[in-house]
Formats: sequence, structure tokens, C-alpha cells
Amino acid sequence: MKRLQLSRRSFLRGTVGGIAISLALPPLEAMLDSNGAYADGSGEEPFFGLFYWANGLPWNGKHGAMQGSSGQQDLWTPGQVGAGYAASPLLKPLERHKVCVATGLEPKTEVPPLPPGQSDGHMRGFMVAMTGDRIRPMGFDHPSHTLTALRPSLDQLVAKHPSFYKAAPRFRSLQVGVSRARFHEYGHWNAISYNGPDSTNPPILSATELFDLLFAVPGESAELGRRAKALDAVLADAKQLRGRLGTRDGARLDGHLDQLSEIQRRLSMTAVACKTPGRPSDDVDLHKKTTAMADLLAIAVNCGLTRAFSFMLTSPATTHVFSNLGVGDDMHKVCHDGRWEDIRKITLYQMEAFALFLDAFAKVPQPSGKTLLDRAVIYGTSEYGEGWQHGEREHPIVIAGRGGGRLKAGIHTREPGGNLCKAQLTVLRALGLPFDSFGFNGAQTSSTVDGMLV
Repeated sequence: MKRLQLSRRSFLRGTVGGIAISLALPPLEAMLDSNGAYADGSGEEPFFGLFYWANGLPWNGKHGAMQGSSGQQDLWTPGQVGAGYAASPLLKPLERHKVCVATGLEPKTEVPPLPPGQSDGHMRGFMVAMTGDRIRPMGFDHPSHTLTALRPSLDQLVAKHPSFYKAAPRFRSLQVGVSRARFHEYGHWNAISYNGPDSTNPPILSATELFDLLFAVPGESAELGRRAKALDAVLADAKQLRGRLGTRDGARLDGHLDQLSEIQRRLSMTAVACKTPGRPSDDVDLHKKTTAMADLLAIAVNCGLTRAFSFMLTSPATTHVFSNLGVGDDMHKVCHDGRWEDIRKITLYQMEAFALFLDAFAKVPQPSGKTLLDRAVIYGTSEYGEGWQHGEREHPIVIAGRGGGRLKAGIHTREPGGNLCKAQLTVLRALGLPFDSFGFNGAQTSSTVDGMLV
């Protein structure tokens, strides 16, 4: 019997009210040739994700003398360097994913004297961590917190690099977010993804809206009945394809449809909230929303809809109120009030969200027997080292995934005073992109973080 051959860009198709619906398929053996490659020459290429959380870490003496005066211990930095390090208390949630951690790094860009205020960690640390460059001096105004980038953020640099995609997918990149709380309602404070100066990519903040975007549900977003019909519409095509597939591919197709059905079920339980998003209440469950958004991103990557995205758990200088943790004020105020224990609880909660995010990719199998997380290069970071004094030392960097074999697992590298741009160059090389150096305006480096690349 002739072996069934499918294109990597095959879809399940149907119609709703005369409008075409198409749902992308996961990788199937029927899409591979005898060498394990897709017909378009691609394989299980690495993908890039940027995970961002706000307001850094709980402060300690490594951040500076003022921060050290509080007498608080360092709960972030592991006690050992190299492979197989023992996770620190704040890294414990990520332990199951054997993430790589770089500690001691800090921004090295020049800080122009005018306009004043460009050394503010909220802004400088963010820009270096996201773009490898300083804030654009022209138009910067510290009193009103008005700023922009000089160049694209790392997610856009990757997504638009000519060597990253062999063939452009439906989405070169996706930008999603979780918390709706904002320090300001304008500009920089609403997004972490930049195309360049004065051009941000606002994140999608609704799982329903992301679902409708990925699966081309017609009409205005978030009508539950229409979404159910969209899934039902392709079942006949799925049943026909199922009869032509081998046992293992059939199981993969069933698993894909089951996952979509489970996501539909979860969205139906929050349909009212999704239809009328307003200002967030204090009891918004960031963990549940992270899981919902991450599951959709994992499907998008697995089905070849994109290989680049940014994920903003909380926005820069977030004013999210973590009332579920017994914290009555917003996080930005809690930082400035020097409430270390509350910041510890919030940071741990955000790291638990990061772990849930990685879970979504770790549970998706690949035809090779590995998981989607094995293909990942996830760059996790924040806007500065700590929020009480806006300290830029000890900028947190987590790199998760295996990059398709280019990244080692579970490495801790420590370099006090090291160049933050080493982390970005490490990520770019893990993706196989031809960068000999990275960084701008005093931060350029040709060195990667020691020990992380294979």
C-alpha cells in the first residue's frame, strides 16, 4: 500500500455559515520523508519565546549596600555553579524543567547625561534586557516616564531575521499577555515587544481572542456558540483523515482534537469574562490564565503557525494587586514601600506561573520522541535586579529548553558584574542564528554565557 503523504501545512477544513474554517494539524509521520524531514526541507527546528515578569527580585546585599542594609538573604542565586546545581528557593518551581540560570549580569550600555533620568532601572534595565541597547535619548522624559527603544526587541529581531524561517508561517510572531494592570496606560508600559522606535506590539490579553485568531473563527471575537461550531465543522474532515492515517499518527490527531476540546471547555467556563473584559479585579488568577494562554501558544508552535512569541505575565512596573497572596497594595507600591516579604511571595508566585508556562510545552510530544520544550529556547527575564531601589545589578536571566540540542540542561553560571548582552547572544546562537556579537552603545560583546551552549 502506498504510504500517505501530507504537507506540513495541511489543515482540517469545514464551514460555518458558509465561511471557511481551517484548523492546523500537529506534526505527523505522514508529513515526513524517509529522512525524518518535512517536504519543505524543515524539521523540528528550534523556536523562540520571551517570558517576562515585572519588578525583578527580592533585594539583598548583592544588589548594593542600600539593599544589603535590609539584612535579607539572597533567595535567587543557587549555591553551586555548573551542571546539576541545587535550585534556590525562588527557582524551585522551575527545577522540574532543568532550566539554565545566569546570575550576576547587569546592563553595560552608556547612559547619556541628557535628558536626565536615563539610568532609572525601570527603563534602562528593561531596554538592555529586551533590545541589547539603551533607551532612545531623543524624546525621553523621566518625569512623565515617556520612553521608547532604539531598535527591535529580541522576539522581533529573531522573528524577522532572514535565517530564522525557511518559509514564512501564518504568524511570524505572536504577542500575548496575562495581567491587565498597568503603571501607565500609554506607550512602553503596555507592551514588551518593540518593532523599533515608537512602535510596540500590544499583547493579546484574552485566551478567547487568541483562540479565535489562531483558528480563524469568523466574526467578532468570543462568541461561544460560534466557536463550538467551528470545532464541530472540521470533525467530518478529521474523521476522514483519521481513516487514512497509521496507528501512531491517528493517536496524535486524536490527542490534538482532545486538547482543542479541553481548551474549548475551559473557555466556555469563562465566556462571560472573556466577552466583557474590563479593568481586572484583584482576584484574577494569573496561574489559570497563564496555563490557558500557554496551551494555545504550544498548539500554535506545534502546528507550525509560528516559531516566535513574547509572553508578558505582568507589565513593566506592574500595578497588579496580588490579593490572592494576602497583599493588599499593588506590586509597584509594595516595592517602593520596601515590603520584602510581600515581594518574596509575589516573585515565587510569578516563578510558579513561569513553570506552568513551560509545562504547556513539555507535555507536547514530537514524532522524534522528544517534547516541544526540547525544541525551545525560552528567554526569561525582568526589568531590573530589584524594585525597592531600582537596582540594576544581578539582573535575573533564565534560559529554558534545549534548542533542538544546542543548549545544555540545568546549568548555573555566575559572573558578578558581567555583561547582560551575553545572555542574548547565547539565545541567538542557540537558535542557530549567525551572530558573532551582540549589544550596542557600550554593551557589545562577542562572548556567550559560559557553559550553556553545547
